[in-house]
Amino acid sequence: MSVINTNNAIHRIEHEDKEIIIIGTAHVSKESSELVQAVINEEKPDTVCVELCESRYQSIRQKKKWLDMDIIKVIKEKKAFLLLSNLLLASFQKRIAEKLDVKPGEEMIKAIETGESVGAEIFLADRDIRITLSRTWRIMGLWQKVKLLFQIVLSLGDMDDINQEDIEKMKQEDILESILSEVGKSVPVLKKILIDERDLYLAAKIKSAPGQKIVAVVGAGHVPGIKKHFNDVIDIDELETLPPKSKTSKFIKWFLPSLICIFIVLGFFYGGSKSGADMIKWWFIANGLFAGIGAIIALAHPLTIFSSIVAAPLTSLNPMIAAGWVSGLIEAMMRKPKVKDFEHLSEDILSIKGFWGNKVTRILLVVVFTNLGSSLGTFVAIPLMLKVM
Repeated sequence: MSVINTNNAIHRIEHEDKEIIIIGTAHVSKESSELVQAVINEEKPDTVCVELCESRYQSIRQKKKWLDMDIIKVIKEKKAFLLLSNLLLASFQKRIAEKLDVKPGEEMIKAIETGESVGAEIFLADRDIRITLSRTWRIMGLWQKVKLLFQIVLSLGDMDDINQEDIEKMKQEDILESILSEVGKSVPVLKKILIDERDLYLAAKIKSAPGQKIVAVVGAGHVPGIKKHFNDVIDIDELETLPPKSKTSKFIKWFLPSLICIFIVLGFFYGGSKSGADMIKWWFIANGLFAGIGAIIALAHPLTIFSSIVAAPLTSLNPMIAAGWVSGLIEAMMRKPKVKDFEHLSEDILSIKGFWGNKVTRILLVVVFTNLGSSLGTFVAIPLMLKVM
């Protein structure tokens, strides 16, 4: 049984033969960074646990991480939507940090540097961000993803109203939870995977960290959950497993194209060649037009826009291909990102102009908006086709 003592942002836990000191921080707070440094210097722990996974740790250590990105691979692996949302979240955090003249994740950087200076082992305690986001994406439906994306975009516009006091209030909840609180009301799976599951994961990893004196630096929003589950038996393997794809999504993925084809066949059968041809015409017009509008919104290359208009009506009937993947690949070929686009990515994501101006993020926008346009075109086309039949 663990014994827990709490003092504001510092929480002391005696677990078996270990003394564990958990520091709850705000991820963009200068005060939190100073507290982390002071506690580690005073306690001189055997181990410093940080709320980072290997990929996020490497991103801190390797400032030019974006230079290794393969944008073509991202599109082919169907991760454009996922990467774009991740960049939007990073933009939100970095803009707050710049407003307050601190580095994003400065408290984690300070924990690593101070821990190394006192001879402590650095222990990565968070779940791989790719697993966390993939678990979220696997469970969420298309419209839930759309709501998430627009909620994050809307959050980017509130920078002017955020001050130091607001940031310190974020110590009461994880920054992701702050951003996603509203959409989380209608998409509760977000909180479950982004917050609750990671509470369990962090608790298990902190308990298993080596050494007798451990300092753990985590977002303050995770502290209540970590303390709540500290004595639980936690299955790490289960938390790292991707859930199977939804049977409903699989059904819709194949059912909708089949339904469209059935409508067209019935149109020829009951209405004759003119009716069938009109149904095909409306399918191509609606699907192609809205996909093209999506590409235009993303400021795609003219040939990319043309390809989205041509491809969308065909790819929408093939569950294995999406219009956005085609237009994204065309955009990548027509406007191949240069080294400077990757080098400037961390700065360009700080503004709407930068998102649309950088060739890397523009390709992601092309994929996302073309897919959204094609999906909308499908739902617009169906009543038009039925009217003809």
